[in-house]
Formats: sequence, structure tokens, C-alpha cells
Amino acid sequence: MASVLVPVLAAGLLAGCGAALNDPYPAQDRGANILYTAFTERPKHLDPVQSYSEDEATFLYQIVEPPLQYHYLKRPYVLEPATADGMPRLRRLDAGGRELPATADPAKVVSTVVEVRIRPGILYQPHPAFATTDTGEPRYLGLSAQDLRDVRGLGDFAETGTRELTAADYVYQIKRLAHPRLHSPIFELMAEYLPGLKELQAALSTAASAEGEATAGDPPGWLDLDRFVLPGVEVVDDQTYRITLQGAYPQFLYWLSMPFFSPVPREADRFFAQPGMAERNLTLDWWPVGTGPYMLVENNPNARMVLARNPNYRGEAYPCEGEGGAEGGAEGADAEAGLLADCGKPMPFIDKVVFSREREGIPYWNKFLQGYYDASGVSSDNFDQAVTLTSQGEVSLSQDMEAKGIRLLTSVSPSIFYLGFNMLDPLVGGGADKADKERARKLRQAISIALDMEEFVSIFLNGRGLPGMSPLPPGIFGVRAGRAGINPVVYEWQGSDDDGRPVRRSVDEARRLLAEAGWPNGRNAQTGDPLVINLDTTPGGLGDKARSDWLAKKFRDLGVQFVVRPTDFNRFQDKIRQGNAQLFFFGWNADYPDPENLLFLLHGAQGKVKFNGQNAANYQNPEYDALFERMKAMPDGAARQQIIDRMVAILQHDAPWIFAFHPMSYSLQHGWVLNRKTGAMVRNTMKYQRIDLERRDAARAQWNKPVLWPLALVALLLAALVAPAVIHWRRRETATAKVSAAGASGGRR
Repeated sequence: MASVLVPVLAAGLLAGCGAALNDPYPAQDRGANILYTAFTERPKHLDPVQSYSEDEATFLYQIVEPPLQYHYLKRPYVLEPATADGMPRLRRLDAGGRELPATADPAKVVSTVVEVRIRPGILYQPHPAFATTDTGEPRYLGLSAQDLRDVRGLGDFAETGTRELTAADYVYQIKRLAHPRLHSPIFELMAEYLPGLKELQAALSTAASAEGEATAGDPPGWLDLDRFVLPGVEVVDDQTYRITLQGAYPQFLYWLSMPFFSPVPREADRFFAQPGMAERNLTLDWWPVGTGPYMLVENNPNARMVLARNPNYRGEAYPCEGEGGAEGGAEGADAEAGLLADCGKPMPFIDKVVFSREREGIPYWNKFLQGYYDASGVSSDNFDQAVTLTSQGEVSLSQDMEAKGIRLLTSVSPSIFYLGFNMLDPLVGGGADKADKERARKLRQAISIALDMEEFVSIFLNGRGLPGMSPLPPGIFGVRAGRAGINPVVYEWQGSDDDGRPVRRSVDEARRLLAEAGWPNGRNAQTGDPLVINLDTTPGGLGDKARSDWLAKKFRDLGVQFVVRPTDFNRFQDKIRQGNAQLFFFGWNADYPDPENLLFLLHGAQGKVKFNGQNAANYQNPEYDALFERMKAMPDGAARQQIIDRMVAILQHDAPWIFAFHPMSYSLQHGWVLNRKTGAMVRNTMKYQRIDLERRDAARAQWNKPVLWPLALVALLLAALVAPAVIHWRRRETATAKVSAAGASGGRR
């Protein structure tokens, strides 16, 4: 028996290699219509009233549906109905209640009425909150501790139900913005245009502190928002609701594409409010409820998140129009990229999306190369392996990536990173004296020229960024291209209008401005004291040694001493709030594609110290502020463009910011991933994507073929080691048998 031990062992090892040994997914999922991807940061909030980060949006936008969405393919971004039955109707009213035309002066608009009609027949995902008894009563209400003993997730409830989406569900969610226990991040902003939110918050706070406010059958302490009125928001009928805003606020339509304004059914709110639910992570913050194409079926944010197809989804049609071509014709960038091939087909195409938590970049990258992740970002660690740059700065895939059929998608993010000067600082902001302000302005201009952001992007971002000319990134209305779009304080144009390019002004010009500011060669013209500029930062920001060394070198070239003042995040925030910083590094991602959402960052009424707003530079310019008030409520057009041009020119001249760069997004995808298009504003992307399963399975099999010869070699080595022992054992057995036989023979004599 021992003689066959090694061959059997070798055969077993080789037989186990029929499938890829490195496949990280269950065998029963092989060949299934599943998209595999990864996430690095766990989502903190999935309740649409609180969620406000990109990490959370990846999940939430696939589950809940606001009334509007962005067209998946069109650029510039275009709003279109999602659950709404057409675009909302807007009526602008004057002080007498008379309707004004869309072109009316925003100053004359006293209120704006937004009426939204919801498409009938839309159903919620299956959910235990909708399950009912034979008599129509909620099946899972009034649950005891015993009832919840074995419950760990929504799947542990045996029965589910659904119902039709109504206008009241949207109103219920808007009321939740004022809930005193939820702390919505947009409450203050929305309260400016919906003053009734503060009235409702006061009423809810009073009710929450009272005893026995819940009616019979309701969970103790639960606030039934249907019992409270929100002035300015009303349900018209089952499919229609109306919002009355204070003044003119055309950007409100963009907010109607965000989860803050998605529906929340009263039944789900009541279901999750029961005692014992929160202790089991049974909350809307953990298990969002929606009408979208997917529903969350597994939530383990430390390891895995899974979205599964919502069986009640209505089957929205894939778009037939795209970018660069009219009416989905054969011409245009999207048609050439194959993004219109599924025109009119019902979505979603994918049955399940599996998100695996990856804390480290190398395992993430390796699994992508093995085909086990369908898409990947491009980090600094794998940039050189994935991407090559030409001498002209053009980006292309490496030969290894092209050989695998991998594609590179790039886009400019609607974001701005900037170094802000604190205009309340006497050195960089100037004092009350007009001459002091002028000297401080020239100082800021000199530093803006000296800090070469093209070089910074090249060194620290692998070239993944465009130098900023103003707060407005490409793709936002108001941005000028070519010569008209450069910052003339920092750049000059070389060449013709059509074929030229912007070139950063020389350090000599920066030194000239520094001398005019009263600091020749970086020394005070009167006292000879050195000029010292302080950067306030947090660990991980510009305070990192390599970046700090680069900044120090640029300041030395200007003759200026540079000091980094690192601090922890909370202390840094205190410095910004109190106006104790001098130079700081910030960034802003646009919430919606409108210039108002970026230009407001330098609006005087948003000053951080005086008003606790988003204007961290505390910049104030009366002309700019007046133009902003006119511009923010205007429709896009020539008149608005003219005002924006003047506002940008003011900012370039005053230089309250160093407009550092607009980051570029680099994304890799395998060739079997179809219908994928980058666009930071479009976040409900999963329903559009499709997987060529046969192509993926073939690639995985080819790229992960088991290497058998080491196993055969191990088997031979084992055989070589075991064989002498087996031979020795056999010889001893044979010898023993002979001795025994001889003994037995002697005994018979």
C-alpha cells in the first residue's frame, strides 16, 4: 500500500488545479453576471439625509432615486427626469404674487414655486417594512427582544412587501432635513431658501423632548413626521408635491438630483425606529431603502458590500443620445467609443455588484491584473506600470496594459485645489491703509508666479492635473478656453491665438513684484528684516517633507523664508475658523455643475471668521460681491458670461488664492467592461454598465493558468525521499517473513 502513496498524492495535487487556485470568489459565482470592484474607505452614512461623501455615493446612488438625474453621456452635464414625470415646473413670483418670466431680474423674484410630478407605477424594493398580515396590518411592528433575538440583517425577516412610490415620500424626506437627531449637513444652506425648515426643527425638538409623543402602536420616541407641517412644502396629490423657495435659486434643480431629496417611506422610518433595531445595525443609515436598480443585500464595511438587482425595478431604457453626436447618430465621440450600442435596452444589465474592501494598494492592483476586479484606479505606486507619458505630456497606456486589452479613461474633475491667503493677516492681506493693501496684493501675485504648479503636478501627481487659471474647472459654464482663459497675472501667451500656449511668467518678474511690495530680495526695504511666509497645514497635506522641501526651494528662489506650521486636524480647523492662519492648502469638489458653486467660495458673505461660511480666505471685494449676487440667479447665457468674466478678472488681479490645479481622474477598465464613461457628477452609474462574461471568463482562465511543473517537481522530490524508506521497509518485511518461515519450518521437524 505504501508503494502507491506518492503517485496518489501527486495525482491529487494536479487534479486540484482544474480551476484557478487564486480565484478569491466562491465557486458557485463563477460565470455569474456579477461586476467585481473594490473600495478602500468604509462608508460612514448611507442614510440619504446625512450622506455627503464620494465613498458613500458609490453605494447610495444605486439604491435611492431623487426626482432628477444627470444624463449619463452628455457633456456638459444635462439634468433629466429620473422618477419625475418630466422636468419640474418653475414659477417665479413677485411681491404681488404675479408670475415673472424666466429672464426677469432675480432681485424682483420674491419666491420660486417648484412643482414636481412623480411617474406613476414605480415600486420600492422588497422590504420587511412593507410586509403586512392578512388584515393589512404591518407584520413587523411592535417587535419584542425575543422576536429580534436571531435577527442580524434584513435577510433574517421571512417576509417582505412593497408599495408604489408617492409624492408624500419625497416630502417626508425633506422634513427629515430638519430632524434634530439627524444633523443633516445641508440644513443651514437649505434653510436660507426654505425658512420653514427652522420652524419645523423647533417643533420637532419640542416634540422630541416631550414624553409620550408617539401614538398607540408607534415605537416609543419615534417622531411621525406626517404629524408636522413644513411651511413651503406640500403634497398636492399622490403623484405631485410643491416646494416654495424664498427668492430666486435656479441651482435648486441640481439639488433635486442628490440623495438629500430622494424619497424615504414612512413605513421604513417607523420600522427601523423600534427598540433593539439600532443595536443590530438595523437603521436607514445601514440599510437604505429605495426604488433604484439595486438594493443593498450585504453590508460588512470592513470586508464586503454587495448590491443585488432590485426585482421591482421598472427597467429604465439605456440612452440613445451621447456626446458629440446629434440624436444618437453614427457620428460623435460616444458612438465611436461604442457607448450607444445598447440604445433603448432595459437596464440594469448586471445582476449583482460585489465590493471588496482593500486596505492596501498592491493586493488591489494585483487582483485587477489577474482579472478579478473589473476596473481600477491608478495610484502613484502603479502609475509607471500602467501609463506612459510622451515628451509633450500626452498620456497613453503601457504596452503591458494594452496587451491585456485594458482601457484608460481620463477626465478633469470638477474640483479646484488652491493655496489660500488669509486676507485678515496683516502681511499677506494688508492693513486698512490703501497703500498697504496694494503692497500685499503685489506680494500675493509674486508668490503666485513663483510657486510653479505645473512642476508640482508633474512631480507629485504624475502629471494628473491641469494648472488652475481661476476657481472654475473645465466643463463648468463660464470657463474661457485658450488665450481668453489664462490668468494674465501669472501667465503670458506665446504663439498665435489658435496654436499658442500659456507660459508661466519668470521668477524675475516675481522678484520685481516682490520689490514693489516693499521686499527687495526678500528683505524689508526699511528694516532689512527677512520676509517669512508661514504655511499652516495638517499631516498628510503639504506638510509632508517632500512637498515642504519643494515649497521651501521655490520660496528660496524668490528670496523668501518659508516655515511649515503642522498641526492636527482639529487645531488646524480652529486656526481657519479664528483667522489665525497665513497660507493654507484647501480643495473643493463642486456639488453641481454651476459656477455659483465655486465662485461663492470667495463671496464676502461666506467669510469664515465673520460668518462661519466657506470663504476660508476671508476675501471681500464690494464689486465682486455685487456681481456675485447678480450672477448666481441668472440663467446661462451671454449676460451671465460677461459678469463671470469680470468676476474672474477681479480674482486674478487680487490673487486671494493661488489657483493651483484641477485634478484629473485616471481610471483603468478591462475590455470586457462596457458602457463605462467617466463623469464626476454622474454617480448612479452601475445601471448603465455591462459585462461581456465570456470574454472575462476566457481572460481569467488564460491569465491565471496553474503552473504545474513545481507540483510535479515536488512529487518527484517526495518520491525520491520516500523511495529509500519504502525499499528499506520492504527489505525488512521480506527478511522478517523469511525468518518467520524458517522458524515455522524448524518447529514442524
